[in-house]
Amino acid sequence: MTSTTDIAFATESQLDSAIDDLTRGAANWAALPLPDRIALLERTHESIAAAADDWAEAAILAKATPRGPLEGEEWMSGPYATLAGFGAAIESLRKIAKGGSPADGLKTRTAAGNRTAFTMLPSNLYEFNLFHGFKGEVWLEPGVSATQAKRTAGLGAKRLGENGGVGLVLGAGNISSIGPLDVLYELVAYNRASVLKLNPTFGGLLTAYERAFAPLIQANLVRVVNGGAQVGQYLTGHPGIQHVHITGSGVTHDMIVWGSTTDKSGTPRLDKPITSELGGVSPIIVVPGKWDAADLRYQAEHVATQRFHNCGHNCIGGQALILSADWPQKEQFLAELRTVISELPDRTSWYPGTEAKTAAAQAAYPDAERINGRTLLKVDDTTSQSAFTTEYFGPVLAHTELGGSGIDFLRAAVEFANTKLDGTLGASLIVAPADRTAMGSSFENAIADLRYGTIGINVWSAVGFLVSALSWGAFPGNTLDNVGSGIGIVHNAHLLENVERSVLTGPFRPFPRSVANGEFTLSPKPGWFVTAKSGLGVSEKLTRFAANPSWAKLPGIFNQAFRG
Repeated sequence: MTSTTDIAFATESQLDSAIDDLTRGAANWAALPLPDRIALLERTHESIAAAADDWAEAAILAKATPRGPLEGEEWMSGPYATLAGFGAAIESLRKIAKGGSPADGLKTRTAAGNRTAFTMLPSNLYEFNLFHGFKGEVWLEPGVSATQAKRTAGLGAKRLGENGGVGLVLGAGNISSIGPLDVLYELVAYNRASVLKLNPTFGGLLTAYERAFAPLIQANLVRVVNGGAQVGQYLTGHPGIQHVHITGSGVTHDMIVWGSTTDKSGTPRLDKPITSELGGVSPIIVVPGKWDAADLRYQAEHVATQRFHNCGHNCIGGQALILSADWPQKEQFLAELRTVISELPDRTSWYPGTEAKTAAAQAAYPDAERINGRTLLKVDDTTSQSAFTTEYFGPVLAHTELGGSGIDFLRAAVEFANTKLDGTLGASLIVAPADRTAMGSSFENAIADLRYGTIGINVWSAVGFLVSALSWGAFPGNTLDNVGSGIGIVHNAHLLENVERSVLTGPFRPFPRSVANGEFTLSPKPGWFVTAKSGLGVSEKLTRFAANPSWAKLPGIFNQAFRG
């Protein structure tokens, strides 16, 4: 694990110089024709690919990730996600350069509530094969037509000559592609150069980042700096910074904006716009059904992944498991979940403050189960309700129960998630195909009522982060004085306006059980599962593919994926 005490923080004079350079870079970007912008991003894509090994290794060391399959987490959530993001941005700019819309060629449909839905996954034959059985859509705000959306798509990429100035991106300390992808969106969508201030937990990635983004650094469009709270304070107050974007906690956001977590009256202390992604308590809704033993095991692994991936240090980690009190298989499922947790590899929490948060959870729930270094607790009317309002950001999973079955249970779970849980970043739902079919159009109506920025149906909502064409951010409507899971979105590679949310759907069962049970999907257990033996092999090969897509690389990916 990288020691933050060995990291040199940027000085104020270095920061001043960086902002001066970036100010010139933003002006140059404003004057840059689209073909030259595309060429610069293509060179950066190449440099990210060249730095991928160093990047992944630096992230592994920063987190003390156990060697073996779990190393794949750092490949997939680091260089792979970033390469995919840059590739998608380049494709959108190419469409605009040819006189078209970045949304040209996308399939659309009308989703519940008169919402236009754009299909983003799969977007090509590569994705059709690599993510067989998965689908991703961006839903627009009600009443926005597909024609209107295609006409207005493009954001800052259509506003040649616009100078967005210099922004500050306060990078996350848990997923290594978050900061880089935020910088990319600032540049393409808002014509803004960026200072990327690393969280001290990722201070050891500075060299890998500088190698990966060398073309943008040389063009004075990006500076990557190390620093603690004092560096962040200096930058947020710097007159040369026009905008702030933060990934972190609501507490940090409020201290930046208001200088307080309690007094949010009057004029904000921050004198510039801010956007944010701040996490929350994400639900995992399990619609009761009649599952066989293999279903129970697979979905227990699925739930465990949503909480314990990255040691639980995910803003999108599922924390509130919502079950039906009337489900005959409820206790079987919880027993299978306990078994899965007990079999997970040993892993030490590495994110600062985790031990205190875990201890607080165990103190609030004296009957909490401690299983293999993880905490499983039950919330009911007789216990504390703090698990619904406190983001533990660690290896703590709560479960609770509501009455009902079918659509009645789902509606109750949606209402519960909307009104009882903190935040609106992402929600996941598990439902067998037959049970979904039985609900008819009421199922999608219920999904439309679920107020979250990314919704995963039979797939962890975090996968939406990996699909750069989807939006990433809280459900719209938050304000500076009630920020919730944040304000604004990122990723959104097709540069759509009026985005409300993203919705993903995955297979309920992996191949071959999927086909045997009537689902036409050939995907095996996903490589992002914490139980996947193929995690490292799949993730590394996907990264090589994203660097230079080729049909010749698919067999190697499939060979790894089907190892389970």
